[in-house]
Amino acid sequence: MIRWLIALSIVVSAIIVSVIVVYDYDSGNEHVRKKTRVAMIMRGVRNDHSWNEAHYEALEKVARRLNLEVTVYDNIPADSTAYNSIEKAVANGAEIVIANSFDFGAAAMSVAKKHPKVKFLHAAGVRTETNLLTYFGRIYQMRYLSGVVAGLKTKTNEIGYVAAFRIPEVVRGLDAFTLGVQKVNPQAKVFVSWSHSWSDESMAAEATHSLLKKHHIDVLTVHLDALSPYEIADEKDVWIVGYNMDNSSRFPNHFLTAPVWRWENFYEAQIRDIMSDNFIPEKYWLGVESGVVDLAPLTEHVGEDIAKVVAHEMEMLAQNRYDVFWGPIVDSHGNVRVEKGECISDEDLLEHFDWYVKGVYDGIKSQKY
Repeated sequence: MIRWLIALSIVVSAIIVSVIVVYDYDSGNEHVRKKTRVAMIMRGVRNDHSWNEAHYEALEKVARRLNLEVTVYDNIPADSTAYNSIEKAVANGAEIVIANSFDFGAAAMSVAKKHPKVKFLHAAGVRTETNLLTYFGRIYQMRYLSGVVAGLKTKTNEIGYVAAFRIPEVVRGLDAFTLGVQKVNPQAKVFVSWSHSWSDESMAAEATHSLLKKHHIDVLTVHLDALSPYEIADEKDVWIVGYNMDNSSRFPNHFLTAPVWRWENFYEAQIRDIMSDNFIPEKYWLGVESGVVDLAPLTEHVGEDIAKVVAHEMEMLAQNRYDVFWGPIVDSHGNVRVEKGECISDEDLLEHFDWYVKGVYDGIKSQKY
């Protein structure tokens, strides 16, 4: 049913444009008395119960407080349509443009250079400009915590990971999750299967079925936006660790937790800065202390003993007493990649992460990466 609704929304809205006009704003602040026009360019649809909806809901919350008029451009492909949509947003008066996909990098940069007075926020990007910043969160910290949950919950010691693309962001998340698993259960293995798409439901389903056929998976997690893996896990009596949003209400029988985004904590601060002429075009990479990344509440399926371990690990991260990629870390071939007392640099984590930690296996070929 969920897949049918998502498919229908995509068909009906090849490119939907909507406007949110809200009035419950902070009228006492001189910077928000004037309505500010903001455009959000989305790779998918706003009601995907995943990545895009997390951004959309966050911007709605901020719009109420800052007197924003928000125009949303849904389901924009990463081709010339992205450039044309961003140009259209600027032509329609957008003072701030939010491009919520890595794939929009070239288009956002090109338009930003043509319109220096407009401010651009590019999610998961790597390049900045005088009027363009990039932003992402250290969601790998929450993936690590969800790995702790999976490692303690599994009985078969075979955990599934359905992922979109073998890029640094995804490999980083996979490795962080596996480090969490290994921390509490060194005997467990994490099998990964690639869908080669962020949101294609059939490709995600195929990758999920491949894992479940080849391995005794009893806990499944994802690094993509499709919901078909959740549905399959729910049908097959497999525990679910989600991503992007808390979908426990949709899968109450098997949902455990999920690394989730609280983008409103970033958007409000940045838009206030823009309104106050304090825009800083940096690369923002925000950790647990920022409130941007979080772990969804543990459901009733997670026992108190597991919850105590997770709470302890969360506190350690929040207090910066350690980070996920502090050594020693051994890769899937037995080589020491990070020595004791050392940590992988942010540059390597963001742009050059291309190896697996111990405990990761290719879910299709059943071999180490």
